Amino acid sequence: MRTGAPLGRGMAGAICSSSLMDGAADARRIGGGIRWQERNDGMDLKFAAHTSEETRRRASEPGRGRSAGGPMSIPWKGWKDICLRIYASFFDDRVMLIAAGATFYLLLALFPAFAVFVSLYGFVADPVSIGEHIAFIGQFLPTAGTELLESQLARLVSQDSSSLSLGFVSGLLFALWSANNGIKTLFEAMNVAYGEREQRSFFKLNLVAFCFTLGAIFIGIVLIVTVGVVPVVMAVFGLQSFSEIMIAAMRWPVVFGLIVVAIAMIYRYGPSRRRARWKWVVSGALLAAVVWLLASLGFSWYLQNFANYNAMYGSLGAVIGFMMWVWISSLIFIIGAEINAEMEHQTAHDTVNDPPRPIGERGARVADTLGKSSRRDPAPTAEKRGLFRRKHKHPA
Repeated sequence: MRTGAPLGRGMAGAICSSSLMDGAADARRIGGGIRWQERNDGMDLKFAAHTSEETRRRASEPGRGRSAGGPMSIPWKGWKDICLRIYASFFDDRVMLIAAGATFYLLLALFPAFAVFVSLYGFVADPVSIGEHIAFIGQFLPTAGTELLESQLARLVSQDSSSLSLGFVSGLLFALWSANNGIKTLFEAMNVAYGEREQRSFFKLNLVAFCFTLGAIFIGIVLIVTVGVVPVVMAVFGLQSFSEIMIAAMRWPVVFGLIVVAIAMIYRYGPSRRRARWKWVVSGALLAAVVWLLASLGFSWYLQNFANYNAMYGSLGAVIGFMMWVWISSLIFIIGAEINAEMEHQTAHDTVNDPPRPIGERGARVADTLGKSSRRDPAPTAEKRGLFRRKHKHPA
């Protein structure tokens, strides 16, 4: 019986030596760092040397979409994990407070931008007729917000053309400055949702924000041309009735499509990280756009039938009602980013680079770590949020 013990220890030593040799064979030295390679659900996973053991363990969890190549490939257990993390992140990230800050800067930028909108419209049509062309906006805006915009519109169109030209220049400059602050606030909200720190330089950050501002102005011009110029051109060719039918049928799909594209662009280019692939941002953008439209209609109905801000706030009732709508819109927008972030956080598949890079070298925190599952995982959600961040910078 005693001879069996040395034999057992010898066999165990041989097995351990073999395992170590296999592990050494899987380890690769590239650029001085060790990348460990494992296999999960038929997918080869590579880990940077500094990747935590927690992330390695989570990558091997079966049935939770750790090898999902897209949102549609995540199983229901993975979506359960995602929903639980979104719920926790909503409070950890103080989403309601972030949305309130974004609301302040967006309201600060809204009315100067509206002045620019009216000034631009004056180049293609009579500014007095603008109320007819944007009347459809009132179908999903709160009544208080519609009244507020209409009063501002009436003040702008009552000015003479020289005043409008001067308003175009001064309003454009102020709107660009204000909108840049609003856009940068949205970028900071994206950084919170994706667990990133702002690492772009002052020049690069403002340049990106300025590009988004110009993009918004361009979209406004496209809408102006579509609504104001197309009917005039069609009338010249005797197709006025057809143009009215076409605009009535296409305006909602066009507006909805522009909303989805705008949200997806901010989700992709807003956070300070390597850009996610489009399929990892479109889902949240589409969901945010749908929920935003439904919430806008619901809030408008609530204001018309239940709430009476004028009785409580007096002459500020319209402003308060409109501010609440902007806050709800910002809230939905940030939650959509949280959804996208947690979808990326669920899979070990590279959601950023092509060809794929090892986990830990992808340049995005939610792509370089894995979110906790609902099954016996004690790791805090704050791991992604930055309370326990390692001090390393992601390449731009």
